[in-house]
Amino acid sequence: QVHLVESGGGLVQDGGSLRLSCAASGPTTNYATAWFRQGPGKEREFVAAISWSGQITNYAESVKGRFTISKDNAKNTVYLRMNRLKPEHTGPSYCAAAPALLGGTTSDLADYAYWGQGTPVPVSS
Repeated sequence: QVHLVESGGGLVQDGGSLRLSCAASGPTTNYATAWFRQGPGKEREFVAAISWSGQITNYAESVKGRFTISKDNAKNTVYLRMNRLKPEHTGPSYCAAAPALLGGTTSDLADYAYWGQGTPVPVSS
């Protein structure tokens, strides 16, 4: 079945950038892929999503203009470039995959059935 593994997380300075990767295995054709972030005591929040084709993207309003999601289907990998990170953004980032209607994307947490284990994103002051 679908298996997702995140990488690229690590300590970053206030205002710095990170590029996360989500490597997928299994039958992910026509699946949308998304990134979520979970702060302390918070529920997982939608960050960005990309369609299977890579032609459609969707961003949370809070990260629009700062983050960029992309993918390479040949490598079965989705990327998230995060710019201008702040300490209040500290928390693990999770990659998730789900079937999407019409080859699009979804921002609904409940739609994502497959999850990675997360990669830490500690942002120092």
